[in-house]
Amino acid sequence: MAQYNKIFKITHNNVLPEKGHILISEPFLQDVYFQRSVVLLVEHDKKGSMGFVLNKKLEMKLNRVIPEFENLPDIPVYLGGPVASDRLFFIHSLGDTLIPEAVEFSKGLYMGGDFDALKRYILAGHKLEGKVKFFLGYSGWTENQLSTEINQDAWVVGESSCNKVMLAEDESFWKASLSGLGGRYKTWSNFPKDPFLN
Repeated sequence: MAQYNKIFKITHNNVLPEKGHILISEPFLQDVYFQRSVVLLVEHDKKGSMGFVLNKKLEMKLNRVIPEFENLPDIPVYLGGPVASDRLFFIHSLGDTLIPEAVEFSKGLYMGGDFDALKRYILAGHKLEGKVKFFLGYSGWTENQLSTEINQDAWVVGESSCNKVMLAEDESFWKASLSGLGGRYKTWSNFPKDPFLN
């Protein structure tokens, strides 16, 4: 019986968060924003942290918001987090030459930049899948808040490739991210959302 209880004991993996790392939520977290979520950290220092939930696609399409995009194929928007939820953010792998003022936060991954340059890129008919990702809002933590949550076993810290980050869509990315850590984390990926329903 004691061994069975250990299976459901959620513990973090002692990996420290950094820009470009992902935060994988523990399987029983019930928060509306972060349940079965994977957050990409774009900022992390002693003052706090900022990131975007990668795998919560909204029904809203960018085409409905920006008139110039109305006749283009649907451009998805993701729920980045609970902070500034009325603002649009984007990450990309296009670089700061193509998108001036973009900030590289991890190798090959950039945040923001000249939106007019991005609009020109999109209107020129370039493929966006795997290259640009849009978010409403972001996830933010004040000084020491993220460290506290990790120590409380709300998150496991991991790494992911640029390609996987840009193509993440839904709960399957959460499962794959956990499984990729191996060991007990692979087992976590198969836990039901609510263990009391099984």
